[in-house]
Amino acid sequence: MTTVQLFITCLADSFFPKTGEAVVDILHRLGITVDFAREQTCCGQPQFNAGLRKDARSIAEHTIKVFEKTTGDIVTPSGSCAHMFRHNYAELFEGDSVWHPRAKALAARTYEFTEYLVDKLGVTDVGARWDGMLTYHPSCHTLRGINVDKQPRALLANVKGATLVELPHTEECCGFGGIMSVEHPELSAEWLKRKISNLEMTQSPTLVVTDAGCLMHIAGGLNRQKKSQRVVHIAEVLNHQ
Repeated sequence: MTTVQLFITCLADSFFPKTGEAVVDILHRLGITVDFAREQTCCGQPQFNAGLRKDARSIAEHTIKVFEKTTGDIVTPSGSCAHMFRHNYAELFEGDSVWHPRAKALAARTYEFTEYLVDKLGVTDVGARWDGMLTYHPSCHTLRGINVDKQPRALLANVKGATLVELPHTEECCGFGGIMSVEHPELSAEWLKRKISNLEMTQSPTLVVTDAGCLMHIAGGLNRQKKSQRVVHIAEVLNHQ
């Protein structure tokens, strides 16, 4: 039986545990055993993006050591964290003859959740059902960082009962942008307004995302504006039957 390691991510672990539960449920139904390394922490992306490379490197070393004790692919419900593992770790350890190969080995095992389903398992229909309209927002790191777009779309296209409508200006950032939303709150707020306006144009009551950062940011904006639409992680849609 195939075994994978779940990297849950900070935001999912702290704020959206149902996302992690949905990932585990889906993989179990597909005959995959899911292990969870309890020593795992943050991937280090906030520190990396803030320029705190020494702190980011310390976190990265810890993460690499944790997963070196495990076997199987690493699956994460976050294109953002997958991008950190694949690309930013290699940058952190560039020129380091000891840690760079270990970072590359970790990167080779890492998959964003929908990417793992479609590209590794060859699955585009997990038996999900969702009655009503859905629209999809491609998170920046998922779309541009690791070039994952057709995979979540293929999975959503096979959700029974759902009508998938295109989100206008779909490739625009939602405004979260990691620490960008903290460093440039005015710019972040304007992007969020655009994203919510585009969501309203679809008339879809549900926006689907692949990253908890986008989920938290857009859902917070909808709540503050007293809008009725909701935001859900794609794993929760795919786990709905």
